[in-house]
Amino acid sequence: MTLQENLFGGPPATRLPDRPEPQDAMEAGTEPAKVVTRWPDFSEGWAALSELALTENNPVAAYAYARTGYHRGLDQLRRAGWKGHGPIPWSHRPNQGFLRALAALARAAQAIGETAEYDRCSQFLADSDPDAPARLGLA
Repeated sequence: MTLQENLFGGPPATRLPDRPEPQDAMEAGTEPAKVVTRWPDFSEGWAALSELALTENNPVAAYAYARTGYHRGLDQLRRAGWKGHGPIPWSHRPNQGFLRALAALARAAQAIGETAEYDRCSQFLADSDPDAPARLGLA
């Protein structure tokens, strides 16, 4: 069974729309801060800022960046028809920014000792796509 199959009548997978300009900027190596300055609703840029802050041992900044990317992604998911549950497949490129922000939020929460938030975010990631935790270092 693939993630796109729905044998139990649950909600369909949510796929965010492509964002060619900010996606291309990220892939070209543009600094994430420049990307979010131009496209402040682009979760992938916020996720990249959070991941960078985590590598620099700055979990408070990482938490703030990740939370911003997470909330911007939730807004977009809702506009795309997501009702608060159901698959958000990693295999769909535009979803990856939100899922990366969610994973970064989990890691940053763990780093600042916010265990309940770490658990919630980790579970949300696994519920969104069972393959995502392993892809994002949370398995």
